[in-house]
Amino acid sequence: LSGISTCLASARSQVQSPVPKKTHLKSISKIYCQAILKIFVLLQTFRDPVNGSRKGTKETVLLNSEETIPQTKQRIYFSCPPQGLLNKVMTNGIILFMSWCLLLVFLGNEVLPNGSLFGLVIIFYSACVGGILLQLIRIPPVPPLPPLLGMLLAGFIIRNIPSIAKHVKVPTWWSSTLRSTALTVILIRAGLGLDPKALQQMKTVCFRLSFGPCLVEACSAAVFSHFIMDFPWQWGFLLGFVLGAVSPAVVVPSMLRLQEAGYGAEKGIPTLLVAASSMDDIVAITGFNTFLNLIFSKGSVLHNILSTVWDVLVGVLIGIVFGVFIQYFPSEDQEKVPMKRAFLILSMSISAVLGSQYIGLHGAGGLFTLVLSFTAGLKWATEKTRVQKLITSAWNFFEPLLFGLVGSEVSVSSLKSNAIGTCVITLCLGVLFRILSTFALMCFAGFSFKEKIFIALSWMPKATVQAVLGPLALETARLTAPHLESYAKDVMTVAFLAILVTAPNGALFIGILGPRFLTRHWDPSKVKLHLPALEGH
Repeated sequence: LSGISTCLASARSQVQSPVPKKTHLKSISKIYCQAILKIFVLLQTFRDPVNGSRKGTKETVLLNSEETIPQTKQRIYFSCPPQGLLNKVMTNGIILFMSWCLLLVFLGNEVLPNGSLFGLVIIFYSACVGGILLQLIRIPPVPPLPPLLGMLLAGFIIRNIPSIAKHVKVPTWWSSTLRSTALTVILIRAGLGLDPKALQQMKTVCFRLSFGPCLVEACSAAVFSHFIMDFPWQWGFLLGFVLGAVSPAVVVPSMLRLQEAGYGAEKGIPTLLVAASSMDDIVAITGFNTFLNLIFSKGSVLHNILSTVWDVLVGVLIGIVFGVFIQYFPSEDQEKVPMKRAFLILSMSISAVLGSQYIGLHGAGGLFTLVLSFTAGLKWATEKTRVQKLITSAWNFFEPLLFGLVGSEVSVSSLKSNAIGTCVITLCLGVLFRILSTFALMCFAGFSFKEKIFIALSWMPKATVQAVLGPLALETARLTAPHLESYAKDVMTVAFLAILVTAPNGALFIGILGPRFLTRHWDPSKVKLHLPALEGH
């Protein structure tokens, strides 16, 4: 160390001495090279235990290192008893087996093949595996496909393999209740996902995007289904509103990825599509409930319209009252406030949806859920995100059940010979009019030509709402009007095909066209746009 300090002092004196520039540079570089050499020798002294002249210092350093740095544990691959991953797999397997044994003791034949719970568990786990397998399929230039497509195909495969289908049976009322519960969770997430600030900033464009394409697709699908599929006008509009909803499960995660990369963030395109997706679902569900009541309710058309208006008023008013109640109960001084709020919203909403169907107010439960969740979230501010995460956890459980059950409703053997062709034509024409209307409605909104094309193609994916509304029409027809079941089966088939066709194509369009058609902000980290926590919705 003293040699190094001597070299540095000599270099300092050389800098201060009046010498020619060339000699000055040579002397300084020579002295600094000597200092670097001495540092290198010093480091070698500490590292080499044989040649080091400062062995005691080295041993002291090593002793301190051994005391302060923990030893790295060696990975044990084979041991008795097993440890690590093998132990974890065996433990989880034993837990699942013992859980099945306990259910067998309490429920008996329900957990055996041909039992209701056995069929439900098989569909659930098959849907989970299907979603995971689809996520594992990665082609480098192609964006990831939504896992819900794998869940849908898993249920479809189970239904159409006779050796499996005869052992997997789920009661109709179980399937109906689970789908209604899944719809409730979707509505809660839609209500919580509505951002008042984003709606206020882009209210004109957002409302145009929420109402216009949905209504245009519903009307065009009604016309095409009437002339192509021989649907009555009421069934045509019901089919139109089934198709009219966009899927936030596809749109929102894709938009979040683009926003994080800075694409379109400067003009707020991701925020616009995320906020409008929830409103679009609300319009579609409201229109579907209206025509469902018109089809299956007895009485005059005027009576049905008045009953629908009554359902809307009851749902909105009671939703506001309970929403204000949850704003203050539980209070902030309690423990686990987000968990209590999530439980209250879920329990009240599920009770309202199932209870309104029981007493005959079919449209009131859904509107109650939307208004309740939106009103409650107005006062929660930052705590709203925690509640959304808990609701997302509930959705992660119901998502495989929903899409697995929807896939299991479609039987190839029961389809008519020309049903798939007419359903695909009606679906494609309705989606085409939706894309054209979206492009037209985005004119004079400050977007470029490429951005309008991107928004129009991003507004076509369908999944979650179709998975609920299609089977709901079929279930209602089976219970109240069996002679209308043929129309309901066609609605179910179109809903299934809509998910199968538009969900993967929409995800591909967003992932491929986004980086090419949207302007990228130079510093995405400085773009502060509030996006609701709606991933997976």
